[in-house]
Amino acid sequence: MTKQATNLSDNPFLVDSQFPQFGSFHVEHIEPAVSQLLKDNRKVIEDLVADNSQPTWQNFIEPLEFIDNRFEKIWGPVGHLDATMNSDEWHEAYTNCLEQVTQYYTETGQNAGLYQKFNQLAESDEYETYNLAQQKVIENALRNFRLSGIALPKNKQAIYKELKQQLSQNSSQFGNNVLKATQAWYKHIKDESELAGLPESAMGLLQQLAGQKSLEGWCVTLDFPSYLAVLTHADNRELREEVYKAFSTRASEQSNHAEFDNSELIETIRADRHKLASLLGFKNYAEYSLATKMAESTDQVLGFLRDLAVKSKPQAEKELSTLKAFAKSTLGIDDFQPWDVTYASEKLKNETLSLSQEKLRPYFPVETVLKGLFLITKTLFNIKITVKEGVETWHKDVRFFELTDEANQVVGHFYLDLYARENKRGGAWMDSAITRWKHPQGQLQTPVTYLVCNFTPPIGDKEACLTHDEVTTLFHEFGHGIHHLFTKMEQLDVSGISGVPWDAVELPSQFMENFCWEREGLNFISSHIETGETLPDDLFEALQKGRGFQSAMMMLRQIEFALVDFELHTFYNPDAPEDVLDIAQRIRNEVAVVQPPSYSRQLHSFSHIFAGGYAAGYYSYKWAEVLSADAFSLFEETGILNSETGMHFKNTILAAGGSVDPMVLFKAFRGREPQIDALLRHSGIRA
Repeated sequence: MTKQATNLSDNPFLVDSQFPQFGSFHVEHIEPAVSQLLKDNRKVIEDLVADNSQPTWQNFIEPLEFIDNRFEKIWGPVGHLDATMNSDEWHEAYTNCLEQVTQYYTETGQNAGLYQKFNQLAESDEYETYNLAQQKVIENALRNFRLSGIALPKNKQAIYKELKQQLSQNSSQFGNNVLKATQAWYKHIKDESELAGLPESAMGLLQQLAGQKSLEGWCVTLDFPSYLAVLTHADNRELREEVYKAFSTRASEQSNHAEFDNSELIETIRADRHKLASLLGFKNYAEYSLATKMAESTDQVLGFLRDLAVKSKPQAEKELSTLKAFAKSTLGIDDFQPWDVTYASEKLKNETLSLSQEKLRPYFPVETVLKGLFLITKTLFNIKITVKEGVETWHKDVRFFELTDEANQVVGHFYLDLYARENKRGGAWMDSAITRWKHPQGQLQTPVTYLVCNFTPPIGDKEACLTHDEVTTLFHEFGHGIHHLFTKMEQLDVSGISGVPWDAVELPSQFMENFCWEREGLNFISSHIETGETLPDDLFEALQKGRGFQSAMMMLRQIEFALVDFELHTFYNPDAPEDVLDIAQRIRNEVAVVQPPSYSRQLHSFSHIFAGGYAAGYYSYKWAEVLSADAFSLFEETGILNSETGMHFKNTILAAGGSVDPMVLFKAFRGREPQIDALLRHSGIRA
């Protein structure tokens, strides 16, 4: 560890600036800043509890909002940089502080004095004068106190604290093991013929990866753009299998790097989650998880997923049968295996639809896609987006944008980090950097988000072009972003994505994906890198047909993950826990059409549920997809880029943040209960 900074006044984390000072943050600043932050917060809470006057919004909630806001601004960048610019030193400091942060949150959640103040406020005459958002803040706080063990006797509160601490540390370790295991494996290739079938863009990427390791030739890594390029295009079947095996055994005992094995952590996390839920009076962790979600019961979630599986499986079986027949007759593959699926699918799509991701890629240069995305945003929501220079970022590739409304008032900002690189967590995500909030002195703090992807980076001095899959990922994360940025809420705990139930938070993100499939949207976001031509009609028609290509197989894959997640948290028996691999196999036997080899350990890198916020909540993607598809169907009825419908969506779904129940918001937008038909239609599934 680097020596700790001694002068707190110089600590950049503690300087109150408009945006995080990424250029000034160093590892030695982390622990002193977090220690000071927690000390300051505890003092405020102590003083609030000691105050004998009747609590009001001004003398009680506003001071709490103030310290929570400061907390996000100081602790947020620490975790963000752990994910985007990871190093052993940074992660060590982050992990050390995570222990303190978890302890702080747990003790705050069990602070009887605070709980009493919230109860007093909820029962006061003044409460009746509060608006819906203010009342929701207080309701949520009381619910969260109960979920934090406020009613437990002291000895059980101590057990709760210990469990929360262990879960926090183990989840962080799980995610770090996945990152380290991903980085530990690579394959150096000197003979170009081994990479036959890979397009020029992929070859350039692998060459660039080799150069980063000071190697000649090409380098295959487990970073997603590299992995996917090989699985999709490599004619070399042995190479596909080798890369597939390395990817599907990451962070497990089957890997060559067993030091990153997550097997023990999975069991410990499952056991501790069950203990935590039981301590609070829930039958299982899934019930505990649903206490803050839209779904009403574990039976409702399991029924929803199995209903979708039943509707999708017959078509998925036909899709796989067609794929196997094609692989045998055209590609000469008799013993069809999972590492053949993506490769054969791409060939079949190209043959039947004259469509491939590589054929589409030249039509989606990054700058064109961004310009089109911003134009769609302007058309639908009357918000202008422009680059803002001179703001510090964490990497040279990161860009910063400003959003303004029709009166030229600043609405918010976002950072955009598009490309895969070493020491950056895989996947794509949006996170809050700053939340919209009205300061007690009256000034309005505008929101800021991080939008992070892992796309294929530019090769040399050529502009990066995205696959259509990458374009939809960008729109997805942008949808999360505008959910946070377009909020009209001024109360911190229900502003933007704060306080939004987890199974509704995917609605705006999946909603935005739809514009990548419509002619009106594609005209804005496509322009051939060489000719400037928008996506031609033949490719557009192929893309439309391609939307339903193997959609039932993809649907079942997501349902499989969701069921495994939900069942391992619903039916946990502490005396004789069912092995996670047995659970996964049992679910696959029920719903899957593609069976992975026995060595596959996909759960060992399933960071969503073991290192992220999706434990007993992965079903949220499908749950929210029903809402988003049905919401988009109103645009299909009124006009894809209908500004009136766009403003209606903005002013109901997006503006309300977490202040109103999402089902109430949905019905206010759509005029009725959600229906599953639009999702099945968009997916090309004939139920």
